[in-house]
Amino acid sequence: MVGVSEGPAGFQAIRETNLGIVLRTIREQAPCSRALVAGATGLTKATVSSIVADLIGRGLVRETGQQAERKVGRPGVMLTLDHQTLAAIGLEINVDYVSIVAVDLLEQELLTEHVEFDARAAGPEACARRLRDALLEVIGDPLMRRRALLGVSVAVPGLIDSASGTVTNAPNLDWHGFALRDRLSALLADAGHPGLALLVDNDANLGAIAEYRGGHLARTPDLVYITGEVGIGAGLLMDGRLLRGSGGFAGELGHIPLLKDGPACGCGRRGCLEALAGVDAVLRRALPDVLAPERTASIDVGAMVDLTVQRAEAGDPTVLEALEDAGTWLGRGAATLVNLLNPRAVVFGGYFVPLAPWLLPPCRAVLGAHVFAADSGGCRVDASALGLSAAARGGAMALVDALDTGALPLPPSRSAA
Repeated sequence: MVGVSEGPAGFQAIRETNLGIVLRTIREQAPCSRALVAGATGLTKATVSSIVADLIGRGLVRETGQQAERKVGRPGVMLTLDHQTLAAIGLEINVDYVSIVAVDLLEQELLTEHVEFDARAAGPEACARRLRDALLEVIGDPLMRRRALLGVSVAVPGLIDSASGTVTNAPNLDWHGFALRDRLSALLADAGHPGLALLVDNDANLGAIAEYRGGHLARTPDLVYITGEVGIGAGLLMDGRLLRGSGGFAGELGHIPLLKDGPACGCGRRGCLEALAGVDAVLRRALPDVLAPERTASIDVGAMVDLTVQRAEAGDPTVLEALEDAGTWLGRGAATLVNLLNPRAVVFGGYFVPLAPWLLPPCRAVLGAHVFAADSGGCRVDASALGLSAAARGGAMALVDALDTGALPLPPSRSAA
C-alpha cells in the first residue's frame, strides 16, 4: 500500500484504519453480520472476524444473539454497537449558564443538566473550575460509574483555536487568550482524572453538529445553525462538514455590520447584527420598564425571555415591535448567508426558540426579499427542537464522530486495562 511504511508501525496504522472502517460500517448497518461487514468494506472475512473480536474486547461492539439467515452454512451472528460501556460528555459555558449532556455510543442521551451560572461576572478561572465541578458531578453519577469516558468537549461562545483549545476572543464572556483546555486538563488531573481527551470548540459549530446528527432536520447536509444567546454566531455545514475557514473563525454572523452608527456591540464596534438582534439587545428594547436600554450588568436572561413571551402573547405593542424589528434584522443577516452558501436550512437555536413565533415570520419575509435566487434558494427557516442543550449535545456527538473517523484513539481492550 502506497504511503504506509513497512514493519510493525505500518501494519499497526493499517490495523487502526481498518478498525475505524469496521466500526463505522457496523454503526451504519447494524444489526449486521460479519459477512455483511466484509462485503461492505472489501476486507476479507478473516480480517473482519479478527477486527470484530478486537472491537468487542474494547467495549465498542457486541453480538446481539440474533442470527442472520444464510442460504448456505450456519446462520451468522448479528453485530451492533455496544451502548452500555462508554460515554461521551459535552459541556457548554455561556454567559448565564452551564449545560452538560452525556451520550452513549449510539448518541442516545444518558443525562442532561442545565445550571444557571453568571459566567460573565465569574471570569475565566472560576468558569474553568465550575466546568471541572460539573464534569466531576456527572462522572460520579450512578448512570456513569460503570462507563469508560470517551472524552469531554467544551463549547464556548467566541473565537476558538481548536488545535490548542485556547479561547482567543469571547467578548460576551470577556475572555481573551485563555488556554481553557490546558487549564481544565490541569484541574482534572489534580482531581484524579489525568489524560482525558479534551476538545474545545465554538458553541455554534457544535450546535450545528447536534442539528445534523440529532435535530429535527438530521442529515440535512447543507445547514446553518444560528445561536440565540446574548451573542449571535453561526455554525456552517456544507456537505455534512463544518466550514471553519482558514483560521477556524468562520461563522461570526453576529459581527456583520448592518447599520452605520448603530448601537454599540460587545465587540467594540457599532451596528453589528448582534447589537441589533442579539437576545440581550432584544430584551432591553422589549422590556424598557424592567431593563436599562444599554448593557450595564448581567441579567437573568431566561427569566426575561419568559417575561417577553408572556407580554408578546398578551399583545404588548412595545414587545411586538421589538420582536418584529429583531426578526427583520435576523432576516437580513440570514439572507447574507443564504446568498453566499445556499444552504438547505437555517435553524435558529437557544433563546430564539421561545421567541420564534414572533421572530421567524418577519425573518422569512425579509429572507425571501433579499435572497437573489427564487424561493429563497430552496432554504427553509426553522426553530431548533434541541433547546439550550444543543451545543453541549453537539460536543458529545463530535467525540463519537471523532472516534468513528479515527481522530480520537480507540479505547484500550478491557482485558488489557
